[in-house]
This record gives sequence, structure tokens and C-alpha cells, in this order.
Amino acid sequence: MNNFFSVYNDTGHDGMIKKNINYHDIYNYRNSRHFIKTVKEARRYDNENNTNTVIFAGACQSYFEAIMSAGANFASSPARILIDFLDPLIIAEKVATTEKYRYITVKDIANELRDGDKGVGGIGANGRMIYM
Repeated sequence: MNNFFSVYNDTGHDGMIKKNINYHDIYNYRNSRHFIKTVKEARRYDNENNTNTVIFAGACQSYFEAIMSAGANFASSPARILIDFLDPLIIAEKVATTEKYRYITVKDIANELRDGDKGVGGIGANGRMIYM
């Protein structure tokens, strides 16, 4: 059995072109389509049926629902707000340093994130720490 795992963090810049209107139009976002494409590609290469790769994708004001539908475990920004650049790193660090039998959700660490579940959301993931 392969003990290798990955926590994939695809973040960058994004934003809504037309503020606060038509949240479900992919063309209303600067870069969300690129995050969606990358998440799909990462899932395509995940050779263990999505069990080894934890994906955080998106950026400020990203199309959260579409990124999650593409296969991300965590994404920004459910409330279409500007997120703190450290939030994705906090999530990745928490997943990487939590025991593999424990399931992590945003709710578990919302108090560590600047904007809580308004800036970051997702379905969660099992921790990835493996004792040798």
C-alpha cells in the first residue's frame, strides 16, 4: 500500500467582474474557470479514486459552488468575499497534521480562519498524518 498522500492547493487571484450579480455565470469571474479546470485535471490524475488527494482551490470571490462540483474538498469563497491569504495554508496544515482517522471540516477550524465559513467552505477531508 502506498503511504504517499498529497494536499493540493490551487489558489491565486480571482474576483467577480460584475459585483454581486449573477453568481452562477462562470463568465462573471476572472479566473474561476481555470481553478475548475485544474481541479478536474487533478482528480483525473488521482489514481486512487479521490482518496489520496485533498484539494483546496479558489481565491477571493471565486465561484465556490462550481469549484466544489469539480471535485475540491475545500474552496473559497462561499460568501464571495476577499479571503485572507493564510486561510488556504491553515486548512492544508490542519489536514496534513491531523491523524488519518479524524475527519476535518471547516466548522472544526472556523475560529482559526479570518472570516470563518464565509471565506472558506467545503465538504472536508480525513487528516493525512501517518505514524511510522
